[in-house]
Amino acid sequence: MRSARPKVLHKLAGRSMLAHVLSSVVKAGADRIVIVAGSDPAAVIAEAKAIAPGAEFAIQAERLGTAHAVLAAREAIAQGYDDILVVFADTPLVRPETFAKMRKALAEGRDAIVALGFEAKDPTGYGRLIVEDDALVAIREDRDASEAERGVRICNAGLMALDGARALGLLEAVGNANAKGEFYLTDVVAIAKGCGFGASALKVAEDEVLGINDRAQLAAAEATLQRRLREAAMQNGATLVDPLSVTLSFDTSLDRDVIVEPHVVFGVGVSVGEGTLIRSFSHLEGATVGPNVSLGPFARLRPGAELGPNVHIGNFVEVKASYVGAGAKINHLSYIGDAAIGAKTNVGAGAITCNYDGAGKYRTEIGENAFIGSNSSLVAPVKIGAGAYIGSGSVITKDVEPDALALGRAGQIEKPGWAKAFRSKKQK
Repeated sequence: MRSARPKVLHKLAGRSMLAHVLSSVVKAGADRIVIVAGSDPAAVIAEAKAIAPGAEFAIQAERLGTAHAVLAAREAIAQGYDDILVVFADTPLVRPETFAKMRKALAEGRDAIVALGFEAKDPTGYGRLIVEDDALVAIREDRDASEAERGVRICNAGLMALDGARALGLLEAVGNANAKGEFYLTDVVAIAKGCGFGASALKVAEDEVLGINDRAQLAAAEATLQRRLREAAMQNGATLVDPLSVTLSFDTSLDRDVIVEPHVVFGVGVSVGEGTLIRSFSHLEGATVGPNVSLGPFARLRPGAELGPNVHIGNFVEVKASYVGAGAKINHLSYIGDAAIGAKTNVGAGAITCNYDGAGKYRTEIGENAFIGSNSSLVAPVKIGAGAYIGSGSVITKDVEPDALALGRAGQIEKPGWAKAFRSKKQK
């Protein structure tokens, strides 16, 4: 990845690869999770604990192969669970339903191993799943495969489910008599066959088992995940006018009849209520949008923004850590930060809340049915009463009573003929 960040902490749709995998295995019913990590796992541990607080960790001090890595969790494996899923944190798109199918296949009792495979468009370089009479008999690396075996198109995804009662014995039987001197997890299939245990293969789509080793593969996985998220949003009743131009996060929630115009970006933590229109080039993150809102174009909602029903947020308006009440309008070129805006209040073009003094942040409170004139600056902390009227161009530094008119600007001065005299002087 050419990165200071651990590979598995690189993000897809706003969530790390590791978090995607942990979420999927938890949804598939895993009740104990052991993460095998390298020698400096602090960042990985912190991320894992945020998703699966009960996760445990095992350190693989030496990298001696995939079976060696799994055996770093020997203590947990020895407990004899019903089944053990061996998954990779850099293969983040496997669905919970797939893990559940692997577990179900083991629960039927015929097999000791279920390996995940896919039909590759180009199988060159991949290990092959060798299946005879519906039974998986071996996993053959490409370089070790015969000419006939290289013709097999079902490739090894690397992920496995192992019968819990037999897993430790199979893993401990893996040797390292190979060119690299490593212990390969794939060898357990042949070992199981030699012991008279069955094994089977479960086939999934190739894009579900994309492994990520560089930035190009990360981008390919992002494209796959975005396609899933867009399809789910549309199936749930939202309209994406140009789906390919809309970027969603893993947790984006769009209610029915939401309309999203082209080139909208949803960061993490956004929910949008029924019937809302989000116009082009808007960016939302950590925001709650009520029903029947009109947002954008070119609007930005930052974390903590909460819009009530029927709110209008127009072009080049930014809202951060603020509540905007039902029916309020902020239609042009405004910044609203650390504020509460009452219902049906109108905020004119260019009006801002001055929430930061260089050291701390302060709140602005505006009551219902107030009118904030264009190019007004509300210097927090300040309260504007319900029904109050702020004259255009005012700088408001004191609280304003309900239904009052507040003006905070210099008086206008006019000098007749000054402009003509000035131009004549310049022309000489």
